[in-house]
Amino acid sequence: MESIFHEKQEGSLCAQHCLNNLLQGEYFSPVELSSIAHQLDEEERMRMAEGGVTSEDYRTFLQQPSGNMDDSGFFSIQVISNALKVWGLELILFNSPEYQRLRIDPINERSFICNYKEHWFTVRKLGKQWFNLNSLLTGPELISDTYLALFLAQLQQEGYSIFVVKGDLPDCEADQLLQMIRVQQMHRPKLIGEELAQLKEQRVQKTDLERVLEANDGSGMVDEDEEDLQRALALSRQEIDMEDEEADLRRAIQLSMQGSSRNASQDIPQTSGTHLTSEELRKRREAYFEKQQQQQQQQQEQQQAPPGQLSHLCERPTTSSGAPGSDLGTANYPGHLCKTNIRRL
Repeated sequence: MESIFHEKQEGSLCAQHCLNNLLQGEYFSPVELSSIAHQLDEEERMRMAEGGVTSEDYRTFLQQPSGNMDDSGFFSIQVISNALKVWGLELILFNSPEYQRLRIDPINERSFICNYKEHWFTVRKLGKQWFNLNSLLTGPELISDTYLALFLAQLQQEGYSIFVVKGDLPDCEADQLLQMIRVQQMHRPKLIGEELAQLKEQRVQKTDLERVLEANDGSGMVDEDEEDLQRALALSRQEIDMEDEEADLRRAIQLSMQGSSRNASQDIPQTSGTHLTSEELRKRREAYFEKQQQQQQQQQEQQQAPPGQLSHLCERPTTSSGAPGSDLGTANYPGHLCKTNIRRL
């Protein structure tokens, strides 16, 4: 399909691409199409002047921009139609009642021009095969005879206006070559934007891969992602250890409260409900850590004392008055809690 002429999209010059892809050559430029548009504007101005140059309609017409072209490169159907008249070609609306009454099979035509909003493109038969010559594609798209009618119907459903090109198109190399051979297309062409995005993504992936290979080539350096993972795991382990210590503290406080509730001489009343306030929890936490320090000191003394003096570690601690204590740090602990704390320490 290298012999097929296919202009790709530049700016908003789709009308120029549509005409040149239809005629299979660089027949029209933006300057030539602009000249046709200015000529149409002048003809319209002269018709409006027939009603009087001082009329409101005429003054309004002069203030309006051209309906046949704009600065972006868009050209109207009138410009395209007048450009084709130079080659003796005529445009007929595909779904008009006049054309539908002819009941012509689309595959028996030679070409179509399709328009949606401000985009124009050509569908043309070259040799014995149909091609979509849309300038937004990276190349010509082969359309089978059986798919042509469905393709045109789909365009109409999407809001396209379709025009049949009537008349003899100029000879071209692609048409002559494809009269003798038929082509096959293994991969459908992409839209130009899709191809550019794919190429950009491939370049980014290649650059990233080269950077990784260069960083790891014989250097023995640990990948940055691996280092981040190791740091995350270390932080996670620290958080788990802190949660375990918090859970141990809560269990110790709960056991101490259970032991205190059975002591008739308890000075601190038990809080209502099962949940502690933040202030109560803070005080009990301080008492708990103070108790741990006391038990660590007792353990150190135990390591130096004879075995017969170990029994005092499980005796109930008392306050300075000799009575059972009311403070959490000197509370009356059950024997099983004392043994548990000795094992933990």
